[in-house]
Amino acid sequence: MYDLVIVGGGPAGVAAAVYAARKRLKTLLIVEEWGGQSNVSVDVQNWIGTPSITGIDLAKNFRTHVEKYKDNFLEILFPARAASLEPSEQSVTVILKDGKRHEAKALLIASGARRRQLEIPGAKEYDQKGLTYCASCDGPLFADKDVAVVGAGNAGFETALQLLAYCKSVTLLTRGDSFKADEVTVAAATANPKMRVIKNAELLGVVGEQFVTGLRWKSKENGKEETLPVEGIFVEIGLLPNTEWIGKALEMTEFNQIKVDPKTQRTWHPRIWAAGDATDGLYHQNNIAAGDAVKALEDIYMSLRRSQPERP
Repeated sequence: MYDLVIVGGGPAGVAAAVYAARKRLKTLLIVEEWGGQSNVSVDVQNWIGTPSITGIDLAKNFRTHVEKYKDNFLEILFPARAASLEPSEQSVTVILKDGKRHEAKALLIASGARRRQLEIPGAKEYDQKGLTYCASCDGPLFADKDVAVVGAGNAGFETALQLLAYCKSVTLLTRGDSFKADEVTVAAATANPKMRVIKNAELLGVVGEQFVTGLRWKSKENGKEETLPVEGIFVEIGLLPNTEWIGKALEMTEFNQIKVDPKTQRTWHPRIWAAGDATDGLYHQNNIAAGDAVKALEDIYMSLRRSQPERP
């Protein structure tokens, strides 16, 4: 029986594992992939304490850091994939894809999320060659360039606001004739003279040479096809939480994000916590995921210590 099982090898999972090891909780860290979503970023510039690092190197640093604590208290399973979950009043059991079962007094879910992919011709070919899913990570690389944003929700307009600070121009394209974003956010972005919005746009393909040079689209109103000349394309069409393996064991939002108490990161189940992009937190970034995981770990530690009998 472990004190704690942690599922996830991104910033949340690794941060929690380091803290758990330092507190000498008997912990099992289950990792399918190191690094989380930033693993595909060419240049991460917002990881605190590190001005610039590739996503691959950041993932390596995560692994190196947590493996320094690997001992009698911390065990790491890699590669391993959680397949299902069986909670009870006294413990939680995680079942892996290979059928092995691991029981603990507490569970921290940090399985993250994946970006909803843009599925048009050229999108895969130019991924990380001008097309990106992380403005916070890659945005500054496009300073003084013309860029496009795909997506009309809050994430799309917030990305546009961020890019407007340093890009030459920002064009946001949406397939509908209205926006899903808050009116205040839309107003702030569209007030900028460098901002352009194209509604009723059907995306046809990403074009380029070695890197992106444009985005082909067709007007749903008149059927006219055009190529928007841009050097960067930022895709913000939603996140897909990696929570399918949880099934109906926990309370979820309509978007399959785990509902947590923001003060403690605890779920409705008293022995399960969650942190990072798998949760219903308002914002999702590497630093936020790590902070939420540390918050969860502190609460887990206190919860486990309170449940232990007093020494004579």
